[in-house]
Amino acid sequence: MMISTRGRYALRVLIDLAENNNGKNIPMKDVAERQEISLKYLERILPVLVKNGLVEGVHGKGGGYKLNRSPEKYTVGEILRLTEGNLAPVACLGCEAEPCRKSSTCKTISMWNEFYSITNRYFDGITIADLVNENQKSEVQATNR
Repeated sequence: MMISTRGRYALRVLIDLAENNNGKNIPMKDVAERQEISLKYLERILPVLVKNGLVEGVHGKGGGYKLNRSPEKYTVGEILRLTEGNLAPVACLGCEAEPCRKSSTCKTISMWNEFYSITNRYFDGITIADLVNENQKSEVQATNR
């Protein structure tokens, strides 16, 4: 399983919105600058986040984006499944996979199922707030060196 730039950038956008939350909308260009992500690429990611209710977007003067809920209420698993489709390590476990002819005799399916389960539990156990706090811990440690 490889997480694409789309999934990684979506996480970075949500972390940025959480870190810079002042109750006002945050312009997309500000997020793009801070995260060093092209504005064009963000214009493809943010509508998905808006459409799925993760962020609120407002156009025009005073427009921008903000989180729809507190950072503790977003799991990494939710975001990655939204941007990546699913986290299945093999095609036969994917959401829209055709039933495999060999599943009843497959010697590896239980291993893949367990890996899939571990992956989902792991990412569902991490929130945007956890990542924001991790970043703050890293910054404090770097400052204290």
